[in-house]
Amino acid sequence: MGRKYHVYGVGNALVDMEFQVTPELLQDLNIDKGVMTLVDDVRQGEIIAKFNGNLCKQSGGGSAANTMVALSQFGAKGFYSCKVAKDEAGFFYLEDLQNCGLDTNVHDEKEVDGSTGKCLVMVTPDADRTMNTFLGISGSLSEAELVTEAIADSEYLYMEGYLVTSPTAKAAAIKAREVAESSGVKTTFSLSDPNMVDFFKEGLLEIIGSNIDFIFANESEALKMADTEEFSEAIAYFKKLSKGFAITRGSQGSVVFDGQELIEITPYPVQAIDTVGAGDMYAGAFLYGLTHGMSYTQAGDLASRASSKIVTCYGPRLATETLQELLNG
Repeated sequence: MGRKYHVYGVGNALVDMEFQVTPELLQDLNIDKGVMTLVDDVRQGEIIAKFNGNLCKQSGGGSAANTMVALSQFGAKGFYSCKVAKDEAGFFYLEDLQNCGLDTNVHDEKEVDGSTGKCLVMVTPDADRTMNTFLGISGSLSEAELVTEAIADSEYLYMEGYLVTSPTAKAAAIKAREVAESSGVKTTFSLSDPNMVDFFKEGLLEIIGSNIDFIFANESEALKMADTEEFSEAIAYFKKLSKGFAITRGSQGSVVFDGQELIEITPYPVQAIDTVGAGDMYAGAFLYGLTHGMSYTQAGDLASRASSKIVTCYGPRLATETLQELLNG
């Protein structure tokens, strides 16, 4: 019997608001470039005011959500657990998930006050992305948002590293992994951001546990996690941490470990204008491949092509037709 879902995702629900900015403006605002920083709603409001409405686009976001949307666009069946408030942004977010073909947990918050999380994505001319995130109600994501029978009815569980910043969300991630492990569901995890490794390494290790099936990371996260500057040492560390992994290296492509051998995945050279969502897209394409009969090499190649496509446009998503063409091409 096949399982109902290919992948069950757990992550923050954030409405992404994307702005094009200069590095000078980031400096003036005292914003750390190239990483995700958590801020409160007052600070976020101040920053938005400084941008004078230069909003490029608004979309449903959150790292794992972007991965799940890509998966669904490729044609996989996904379930996404998250938490939104009963506000305009929350309704926008849930409608967006449904439009993307994803099932989600019931959102009948007892606490109607609170606001849906928002992420300011600031893109500089060098295609780098800097994020200031106010988690809002997503910071109280907890085991209550998990649907354990849906986890047990999935082939893979996918969780984002950002969950580590909130005690209740971290507990939910650990619980989701335990449910998956006891149900024979493969477990996967993304480190999400260098700042997560810098400030929450112990917590990340708690979520990962001793038996995880697959980890997604970029090179900078992997080096920080392994506490080294040598890529080969990071590889050795990850082989102990997880049964398999994919480490992306930007224009140098990526390396995938399938549990037996290390596979070099070639890059597809492009002119990047915005790296938002590249890692999320890589994970979505890769998991689509693994749940649809592809080898690790084929899944890595699809992931490489999809993530090279996404950096050539603004925002964390591509049109469904574009992703479908990648499958048929």
